[in-house]
Amino acid sequence: MATANDVERARRDGQLFGIPLGDLGWFQSLIMGVATGMAAFFLTTFVSIMVLLVYMMATGKHPDFAETYRLAGFPVGVVVMALALIFLGVQWARRMKRKTRRT
Repeated sequence: MATANDVERARRDGQLFGIPLGDLGWFQSLIMGVATGMAAFFLTTFVSIMVLLVYMMATGKHPDFAETYRLAGFPVGVVVMALALIFLGVQWARRMKRKTRRT
């Protein structure tokens, strides 16, 4: 995006990093939102396991790795999935609203 007009058009059309999010249907939006939440869950769980491994090597204590899923991965995954579904749902609703105005 070289000019300010390109940035404004991307905002208007619902693009994020060049991905046309405004063109997704309701089922595609649902799948993208769930996939984003799952990716956040797995990434957060991986990072928290690595942090616990470093903690275990530094202190010699043996933490419970199930805590990484319950206290870190799950809450972050649910929040990210909810935010993604809200964002994609708003984009879909705007597109449907624009379609009804044209007809």
